[in-house]
Amino acid sequence: MTARTSLLLTLFGTLMSCSTLTLQAKTDFNVVGREMAGMLQNSHYARIPFDEKLSERILTDYLNDLDPTHMYFTKADAEAFEKKYGRRLHELLIRGRCMEPANEIYKLYVERVKSRVEAAKGILKNEEFDYEKDESVKRSRREEAWPATDEEAKMLWRKQIKEALLSEKMRREAVSHLAEEQGKENPLDDEVSPKDKITLRYERFLRTVEEADEEDIANYFLSAVARSHDPHTDYMSAREMDRFRSGMSNSLVGIGALLQAEDDGATKIMGIVVHGPADKGGELALNDRIVGVDPLNDGNMVDIMYMKIDHVVELIRGVKGTQVRLKVEPAGGAPGETTFLVIVRDRVELKDELATAEIIEKSQPGGGKARLGLMRLPSFYMDFDDGDPSVAKDVQKLLVRLNAEKIDGLVLDLRGNGGGSLEEVRRITGFFVGRGPVVQVKDTFGRIESKDALFRRPLYGGPMVVLTDKSSASASEILAGALQDYNRALVVGDASTFGKGTVQQPMEIGRFFRFFEDNARAGYLKATIQTFYRVSGSSTQLKGVEPDIKLPSLTDALDIGEAWLDHALAHDRIRQAPDFKPFSSAGLFRPLLKMRSEGRLKESKDFKYVVEDVERTKKRIAENSSSLNQKQREIELKESETRRKTRNAERRERFAKLELEDAKEFKFFRLTLDDLENEKLVEVDREKDAQAFMRRSKNKTEDLDDTPLWPSGLDVVKREGISILEDLIEQTEIARTAGVQENP
Repeated sequence: MTARTSLLLTLFGTLMSCSTLTLQAKTDFNVVGREMAGMLQNSHYARIPFDEKLSERILTDYLNDLDPTHMYFTKADAEAFEKKYGRRLHELLIRGRCMEPANEIYKLYVERVKSRVEAAKGILKNEEFDYEKDESVKRSRREEAWPATDEEAKMLWRKQIKEALLSEKMRREAVSHLAEEQGKENPLDDEVSPKDKITLRYERFLRTVEEADEEDIANYFLSAVARSHDPHTDYMSAREMDRFRSGMSNSLVGIGALLQAEDDGATKIMGIVVHGPADKGGELALNDRIVGVDPLNDGNMVDIMYMKIDHVVELIRGVKGTQVRLKVEPAGGAPGETTFLVIVRDRVELKDELATAEIIEKSQPGGGKARLGLMRLPSFYMDFDDGDPSVAKDVQKLLVRLNAEKIDGLVLDLRGNGGGSLEEVRRITGFFVGRGPVVQVKDTFGRIESKDALFRRPLYGGPMVVLTDKSSASASEILAGALQDYNRALVVGDASTFGKGTVQQPMEIGRFFRFFEDNARAGYLKATIQTFYRVSGSSTQLKGVEPDIKLPSLTDALDIGEAWLDHALAHDRIRQAPDFKPFSSAGLFRPLLKMRSEGRLKESKDFKYVVEDVERTKKRIAENSSSLNQKQREIELKESETRRKTRNAERRERFAKLELEDAKEFKFFRLTLDDLENEKLVEVDREKDAQAFMRRSKNKTEDLDDTPLWPSGLDVVKREGISILEDLIEQTEIARTAGVQENP
């Protein structure tokens, strides 16, 4: 054997050994923490020092994330961790030893949960509660201290269990009463006893806590590290990144089923995507219960009882064209009966979450018909891999068709839209304002860049109203704020939008690993790298976008928004965007339309109900107490039930009249992306259209809900938005006519 051959064999053996080690290795989350610490120091917008102050914040957040109700850890536990790790977590992160405190704290958390759950089961089994005593329990314990002793913890747990049992008991009595009133069978007759139900709930929680793997624990801890910088900087595990990509692209590869964890450990089918793999197979049915998954259909069935729902989802999803085998308890089958189903995975488009529109045709008092467009954007989605689906492309298609249908005005509904792609919102804004600045971004060095819409001229230039609420965030706020600043549309809705004025960028942590370090499950850091500003120079951070016309909302009583989140960045202002040229504010007739809206609000029963609910909710939150006296709770329940019945009776009578009026005045035409190729518009069928993209299971008690549906599918905010749009169209036409008369 020559020296050269010997050297080659040695090198080959070394490479084979390294390859084997790499294949057998698993991602070290100490390394993930080390690299993430460096990325945060170098990339985060606020450049927060990695010091003892940050360590204290990380520890507090980690403990609060694990135990938000302050019911499991004790004061002594928290103080012990503070003494041991409170000032050195930042050092352990940098040194690649972050999983030491993460695991130690989580291990004690598991012990505490196990101990509390076992004690709870003992109380549920052996104790009979006296519901005549004047006891109470805190509704929220987030601001409460950890119990000082085990005895105090036991007292807290006893009250929590008593409250859970009392609530379950009263829920069943209320459902039974409703069923009897309506002459229907009680849907809860076959449920286990209240004590058994609460026991199952605790057991499921314990199993979830105990079965957390190292990736889960790392996710909990590293998320606390990330969010100690601001509410939207986050660590995303490989599992979470898959879900994030699916959410952004509105598609996934799987079987097309909506899953829900059950108290007894099974996973229930709550929805089936129409034309998805499960639907095409035809064997899986709503309310079936999955108890096992064979991810590769190779005979290795995994018992998923009590498994975390995201782990179940991970087993079921996979590569397009591959098979997954499910062990299923059929809905309506005999107890213990199981069957096996094989489904071929495929790409599933989540059409429920795509942009949609309607055309509302309304008869006018003087004759003729107005045509109003109503567009809903659930999110600013975009597939980052191939750019399709793209919300901007979809909105453009819908606007082209709405223009072809000659609409007189447009309502853009951004309620519940939590944001998405910054690039997509830039394009969409251009559809309404043409070429010009849309949003400004500032990086950590103070550099400001104006991002412009490049659409040469507006695609739609008619009257426009934008609906927002407290959950309209990020990209939604950019669009609403730009349209408001340009005087292009009236913003209508809650007192403000969410108030998220920061930009995040997902960064692959594994890219920074050394050659022989396994980065397969390293995950991503979604770091805040910029703040954004309206073209007027104001940040949406904390303050959000305030509407031109405010409508009463239950959120007025709730702590919803950026301002209520831990470690939120401050609000500030910069200079106005260069080349920003707003349209005339006179064209929106703000004072007149606001006065008219306020007049309608004073006459509106439904908005009156909202105002009443706001005051009642504020009072309940301030009291932060729930009675454990059954008679007191029955009085509260009776008051609530009387109020509900009175309102429903009034609404049924009023809604019936309104439905008749709507039938004479309105025609509603559906315009989904699938409808664009239809030459003739299809009239809306609310019940049928609700199941067009996903067939959903009904909750057992839903059939007992006798709350009347909104007439014509127009909730109170949407109906008021349409009224404001009609006022805007009217005033625009009057102004246009006057202008023509003045300038013949």
